[in-house]
Amino acid sequence: MSAKMKPGQTAEIAGPKKAMIFPNPNVAAAMIYKAERPLLVIGSKAEEIPTDDGTLIDSAIRMKNNGVTLAATAHLIGSFQKRGVKNVHSISMMNLGNRLSDINWVGFDGKGQYDLVLFAGAPYYMEWLVLSGLKNFNPEIRTLSLGFLYQPNADWSLGTIKHDEWVKNLTSIIENLKEEN
Repeated sequence: MSAKMKPGQTAEIAGPKKAMIFPNPNVAAAMIYKAERPLLVIGSKAEEIPTDDGTLIDSAIRMKNNGVTLAATAHLIGSFQKRGVKNVHSISMMNLGNRLSDINWVGFDGKGQYDLVLFAGAPYYMEWLVLSGLKNFNPEIRTLSLGFLYQPNADWSLGTIKHDEWVKNLTSIIENLKEEN
């Protein structure tokens, strides 16, 4: 009998629908590029997560520069302002989760619902709750977890990987996104 690697926690039961793991970062970049209205949600832990270009905040700025709408949760709006970044939307994670679950919400710019929502830098349990709400109350939105821990309530996840591999994957996603634009 062969052992099959199962993502996530053994006792965790997210329901019959669980996140698929990206086979490589190019697939994630292509999905973001093809989205008409992508939204990147940056959580409160972003300043503490090192990446190739500084912190997750700096990586988020690079993604924003490639056409992704950016929402900063918690206190992070100040970090973006210190870096001179404009058009970053400040909102609490739970408030954003409620708005995204509302099919009548027209987004930060009034142009309609987002078709792809990416999450990174949030506490695991908080991202879990918001993704669970979206999965159950607005399944039309595709969700993607860019964290380094498997997030079963998302549609897609990078899986549980070591930090250095995660940094390499995130950098690859951003570089591929830049090439597409």
